[in-house]
Amino acid sequence: MHALTEKQLRSSFVNASQRERTVMSLPALDGLEWDSLDYLGWRDAKLAGVGYVVVELDGRPVGIQLRRAESKPNSRAQCSWCEDVTLPNDVVFYSAKRAGKSGRNGNTVGTLVCEAFECQVNARRTPPPAYLGYDVEAARRRRIEAMRVNVANFVRDIRDSD
Repeated sequence: MHALTEKQLRSSFVNASQRERTVMSLPALDGLEWDSLDYLGWRDAKLAGVGYVVVELDGRPVGIQLRRAESKPNSRAQCSWCEDVTLPNDVVFYSAKRAGKSGRNGNTVGTLVCEAFECQVNARRTPPPAYLGYDVEAARRRRIEAMRVNVANFVRDIRDSD
C-alpha cells in the first residue's frame, strides 16, 4: 500500500457517511510499514463492534466500514480472507452496508473475518509440510495472494453495488 494521510484515509470510505468518517478513530499512521501492508484494518477504539478496512483497488485507496455481530459463531469458524485452518485468533461475523443507494436502502454484505484483522500475519505464517517435498514457501506465497484477492473482492463487492 502507499502511505496515506489522515485526510486521504477518511475520504476513502465508500460506505460511511460524512459524520461516520469524522468520528472514526484512526490507527497511529506514523511508523506504519506501508510497503508491507496488503490492506489496513483496525477496530475503532471508541465504537465497540466497528471496524475498518482500507485496500488499494485500481491504484486508489478504498475503505469500508464494518460492524461486528454481537454474538460469535457457535463453532470454530474459518476466516474468509486468510482461509487459515489453524488460527491463533477468533473469527467473527462482520457486515458492511453497500456503497451508494443500495446501502442507503439497507442492503448489506457479511463475511467471517479474523476479529482484529490479523489475516496478513496469518497468511504469512509458514504452513506445515503436507507431504515429503512439499514446497512450503510456494504454499505461503499462494496463501498471501489468495488473501489479497479475497479482501479485494469483498471490498470491490461493497464499492460496486450500484
